[in-house]
Amino acid sequence: MNTSAQTWNADDYAAHAHFVPAFGKSVLDMLTLPAPARVLDLGCGDGALTCELIARGYQVLGVDASPDMVRAARERGVSAAVVDGHALPYPAGSFDAVFSNATLHWLTRPDVALAGVAHVLRPGGQFVAEFGGAGNVRRVVAALVAGLSARGIAGAECIPWYFPSVGEYAQKLERAGFRVDVMAHFDRPTPLPGDVLGWIATFGESFTRALPAQARAEYLQEVRARLAPELCDTDGRWALDYVRLRFRATKTGS
Repeated sequence: MNTSAQTWNADDYAAHAHFVPAFGKSVLDMLTLPAPARVLDLGCGDGALTCELIARGYQVLGVDASPDMVRAARERGVSAAVVDGHALPYPAGSFDAVFSNATLHWLTRPDVALAGVAHVLRPGGQFVAEFGGAGNVRRVVAALVAGLSARGIAGAECIPWYFPSVGEYAQKLERAGFRVDVMAHFDRPTPLPGDVLGWIATFGESFTRALPAQARAEYLQEVRARLAPELCDTDGRWALDYVRLRFRATKTGS
């Protein structure tokens, strides 16, 4: 997770984004190496999915750029470290697999991040991940950007995410030394546990931070009003226009 774009609070994440590890459980099944393989959980968050990996018999190290998330992961009993995903500090071939859920779209220098993953993986090691693909939360991004643009702020410059297409990311993986085994790009409308403003508070700080504190409430209400007709049903339940990119790739070489 890119903490320069977002401040992470483990309690807020658990309240507003507990669906993230819940959906991520199916990504675990794409990891086909037998236990006890050595796995790096890149962007482990509060360790919910890391615990699932451990339960499957893997030897797992979780890394995350957020100290509060790492604290929460350690409280679950996970071995975890505060690490920038663009600068993995481990020797070549340290891991048999790298697993990542809902993190790679925060790594906005993807070529650097993928080179690091390739470095820490042994030849034949697996890289399994899911993250936001092209079109992810398109309506939310448009509303957040439009609200800032109306206030004379370059809203597009506040976007903290990288949402690539299949072709774009497959090419980057291959250039980094991977063979793409499986890759899918799919819509996944995602119900929220509460109001969209809770989601924005959890994930969209880079937009609100562009405004003076006294101007944020009005801005957020405008964004909410713009989104409600498309993303909120008549019972007040919100669902966002998630689009995911999921893959398994193998490091080539010998």
